[in-house]
Amino acid sequence: MTVFAQPASLKRPAVREHYEETILQPVDLTSHVDLIDTQVMQTLSGLFPSGQAQIWGVTPGINGANLSQIRKMQPGDVVFFSGSKRLYLVGTVALTWHNPALAHRLWGVDDRTEQTWEYMYALTGVRGIDFPMEEIRSLLSWNPNRHIQGFVALRETDGGILKDLVGFEDSIHGSLLPDSEEPTTPPYGPSDAAADAQRRAEQGRLKKALLPGAEGECALCGRTLPRAFLVAAHIKKRAACSEEERWDLNNVAMLACLLGCDSLFEYGFVAVEEGGQLRISPVAASAPPVAKYIEEHLADRSIAWWTTEREQYYAWHRSHTFQLGALTPDQVNN
Repeated sequence: MTVFAQPASLKRPAVREHYEETILQPVDLTSHVDLIDTQVMQTLSGLFPSGQAQIWGVTPGINGANLSQIRKMQPGDVVFFSGSKRLYLVGTVALTWHNPALAHRLWGVDDRTEQTWEYMYALTGVRGIDFPMEEIRSLLSWNPNRHIQGFVALRETDGGILKDLVGFEDSIHGSLLPDSEEPTTPPYGPSDAAADAQRRAEQGRLKKALLPGAEGECALCGRTLPRAFLVAAHIKKRAACSEEERWDLNNVAMLACLLGCDSLFEYGFVAVEEGGQLRISPVAASAPPVAKYIEEHLADRSIAWWTTEREQYYAWHRSHTFQLGALTPDQVNN
């Protein structure tokens, strides 16, 4: 699984128009069946039964500069969109294919390169985020002046950190790049045993601080459960915490149950508003079992675990992890 950075400044009128017409408003696939290869259309129809998909594309670049990067992309990869000095959108690649004619119809031609965005990809799980580039540079130990200036596959370590921030899991679909352009994914390297040991130790410290006894209360659903069914869940992702924040044991984490609440918070289906009111993601409605669990255990709850000291961590979770749809250009540019 590879993580890509996709520059797309919504301050540029053309990019804004493309974003509004093929991301904010998904593309009606049936309207373009005359330009879509039969095999591609069949695959898209299976992936998107509604007949609509959020689509983006990449130009070949001057002298084919983007080709080495786009050939790495395959279904299951993750793409972060950047612009206005932030990462503002993330999604999972559902399908990749090559179609100059469809790209020209949807987006025309880039007036700077006279190329169209013919290396196309459809996205699933699209959500708006707000990761300031200053934060990203610090998190990934980048040069303070570094910007994302071109479509690029990130280093495995950098991509893994960003993927962890938004709780993306690996998924597998089919790729429809031309055979000669079929990407290969390099195998992951060995795990960092020292880092794993440190994380386990931190989890132990957190759980001991939050749960000294044999039973505890889930901060989200409020149920009292045996120790084995509760975890110390980071409110702000561990990877994004400073050393000082990691040692803020009484505030940076909360007890969450393994019966559902931990995963719902981890993957952004629920968040905690300032003041403690539980907020439900609109994405939950698309998964009936998830929506049913929320309705039975979390609907209309106010979280007693919220405090002013913990608000900074809950605020981070709302802006970085909570699942919203694609942000509007005005939301991104403000």
